[in-house]
Amino acid sequence: MAFFPSGQTETHIKRIVSYSKCRAGVQSKPVMAVSPLRQPDARNKTPDITVGAEVTPTETASTRQPRSENSTGILYGIGAYGLWGLLPLYFIILLPATAIEIVANRVLWSLVFCALLLTVMRSWRTVRAAAANPRIVATLAVAAMLIAVNWFVYTYGVTNGHAIEAALGYFINPIVSVLLGVVVLHEKLRRLQWAAVGMGVVAVVVLAIGYGNVPWIALTLAFSFGFYGFVKKRVGSKVDAVSSLSIETAVLTPIAAAVMIWLSVTGAATVLTEGPGHFWIMAAAGVITAVPLIFFGAAARRLPLTTIGLLQYLAPVLQFLLALFVFQEEMPLERWVGFGLVWVALAMLTIDMLRTVRKNSRPRRPSGATPVGESAAV
Repeated sequence: MAFFPSGQTETHIKRIVSYSKCRAGVQSKPVMAVSPLRQPDARNKTPDITVGAEVTPTETASTRQPRSENSTGILYGIGAYGLWGLLPLYFIILLPATAIEIVANRVLWSLVFCALLLTVMRSWRTVRAAAANPRIVATLAVAAMLIAVNWFVYTYGVTNGHAIEAALGYFINPIVSVLLGVVVLHEKLRRLQWAAVGMGVVAVVVLAIGYGNVPWIALTLAFSFGFYGFVKKRVGSKVDAVSSLSIETAVLTPIAAAVMIWLSVTGAATVLTEGPGHFWIMAAAGVITAVPLIFFGAAARRLPLTTIGLLQYLAPVLQFLLALFVFQEEMPLERWVGFGLVWVALAMLTIDMLRTVRKNSRPRRPSGATPVGESAAV
């Protein structure tokens, strides 16, 4: 019995065969609908295409689908890292609020927004399932403490004239992640990775000389976010981004609420004293925190890790440009040298990553097999 793929009839295939005969001008044997070298698989709905066969509109659409998914993923990735890169502008708008008040409001309003989002998406079951697992809750509690430190140090840096150093923290974060892989996971590094780590250490020394002290803001941001990623990896795909953010902010909510009560009692809170505009901008912290995470999740589902790895540099680049041209922070020669060394180290990591991916993606041909394209010469 002949096998006809979904969406094609025997009449349609005969029409293609007849059309091929007319074009050739000679009588030929009937063309098989399925390549004789492959057995038809009922699960595979994509028809096999033989040499010289006409490409139908259905085949063209299926060929273009992955490209469309990739383009959508890139747009989501640019949206996520672009919003993270522009985040310093939001913190500056919130002045005269202090860093601790901004972070406390960010935690509280993020929990409110996540609750609304989970209600609309009807995803409370996922949160309840994760909350019922003590191991997941404990892991996310550690992640919550790490991200709280990261948020506070980053906000403090931006609102106190250290936005360039804050951007440096996210530039060196990939180098720190590689270093954590060696120390914590006992991973073996390749030559370029060792060179990048060494270059990063030299860059930190040069910047320490330039700043006159250790760039603790940059190092705290890099290590806190590096450990945050390491801890979140232990959860893996068991919890989605919104559910994870909900649990993390729920863990931090008692602390954030206590901070806001203390600021209100001491008269240092600005959320209710700077007018309705200031209040609503502060309340937007929930949306501003959650939306990039949602975009990142959508990008991660559609893009390979190499593309995500390249897109991640967009955020610190935007932060650096804002600090340099909008906030007009100073950038003496020794800082340019230090940043240059960091960028060279990142270039090494990127080249190593692309080489590794290319090497691993090469199809391994069995010995004695005929390469594709050489069959016509036989």
